[in-house]
Amino acid sequence: MKVIIVGATHAGTFAAQQILTEHPDYDVTVYERNDNLSFLSCGIALWVGGHVSDPDKMFYSSPEALAKLGADMEMKHDVTDIDTDNQTVTVKDLESGEVSEVAYDKLVVTTGSWPVIPPIDGIDNKNVYLCKNWTNANELKNLAGKIKSAVVIGAGYIGAELAEQYALTGKQVTLIDGLPRVLAKNFDKDITDRVEKEYTDHGVKLALGEMVTGFSGDDQVTVTTDKGSYTADIAILCTGFRPNTSLMKGKVDMLPNGAIVTDEYMQTSLPNVFAAGDSAAVHYNPTHKNDYIPLATNAVRQGILVGHNIEKPTVKYLGTQSSSAVELFGKTIAASGLTTEGAKARNVNVDSVTIEQDYRPDFMLSTTPVQCSLMWDPETHRVLGGAFYSDHDVSQSANVISMAIQTEMTIETLSMVDMLFQPNFDQPLNWINAVAMAAVAKANEKVTN
Repeated sequence: MKVIIVGATHAGTFAAQQILTEHPDYDVTVYERNDNLSFLSCGIALWVGGHVSDPDKMFYSSPEALAKLGADMEMKHDVTDIDTDNQTVTVKDLESGEVSEVAYDKLVVTTGSWPVIPPIDGIDNKNVYLCKNWTNANELKNLAGKIKSAVVIGAGYIGAELAEQYALTGKQVTLIDGLPRVLAKNFDKDITDRVEKEYTDHGVKLALGEMVTGFSGDDQVTVTTDKGSYTADIAILCTGFRPNTSLMKGKVDMLPNGAIVTDEYMQTSLPNVFAAGDSAAVHYNPTHKNDYIPLATNAVRQGILVGHNIEKPTVKYLGTQSSSAVELFGKTIAASGLTTEGAKARNVNVDSVTIEQDYRPDFMLSTTPVQCSLMWDPETHRVLGGAFYSDHDVSQSANVISMAIQTEMTIETLSMVDMLFQPNFDQPLNWINAVAMAAVAKANEKVTN
């Protein structure tokens, strides 16, 4: 069996590992345009802020490791065309310039994503940087000790973390986003209001609800928006990602944004072509629909599933809840599933409740509040999402909500799930049980009224 894997970040790396683990006799070739693979880009902000012990540990595999498993690793090779009718790929060796055509029996498309780079005047300014791959990471790390100011464009996870690290290391920081709130696509206003106060308390200038219209300058860069202008030593684009799937356009089913649609076995609309990772759509369990959620966790699981199913459909994809967490200014912010704003954007009807309680008993020498929100279907009472904010590490709470969504648990069931009590760790009524009980009370009140 000849298998070609196009791209080797998270999904491609795990697909190659799993295919060769289960089918060591397969002829597997991996084409990767870069000289490295499996870079954990989520660690860039931490590296810039001085929290990484060894940057070499930001890679969880290598070309040598995959080659040892039996893969033919063709690094610095760019796949320029895919002929799905004749089952061939056209490949260019980026060092020699040689072009070749190679046939396959099964194709794995793990071409990932690429930053959204808007066609803005001055976008090629030398002081404008990206925050995506190993090359970008090295550039930003090398600049970290030289700059005094930065404009971060995009207040999603990557931009939010980068702005925080620059602020904590004494830089003058401006954080710009076209949406009216930081982390607007990840959390509701009751949490983002608190996050925004942390930024301003740490000297970060927030320019929210502003669209960038241009870049100018030489020694420094001036970022012009529709409402003002901001000058700094560098500007970093963190404006989100889009699927890097132009090679497959018109050949397989896609979402409108280009994310490749797969079935529950990671097969595309062409049975011998698989897709995974940031190039693929996910099956989003809160809505039971396809969605685009580029997260490393999704990519890893999808890549493993490609390996399980490359010979025949074997292991089904369980879907995703889009569980995630971030630490900003010492606060843990975690979520899984829908927010109320996310539900509205997807035309999903939800009800919600928010509570706050200390994470452990007041007789302890110290404790701190946990803010909890829960979202559910008002008709079925099925749990659809949850979010948490605290000085305490409540990140694993998102995983509990993820399990609740995955198993289609109701708020009534979640309210009575057995959870441990020990004064070092929590209250007799864990905060997740408590917020679920508040949800049940609200749902019953509506029925009574």
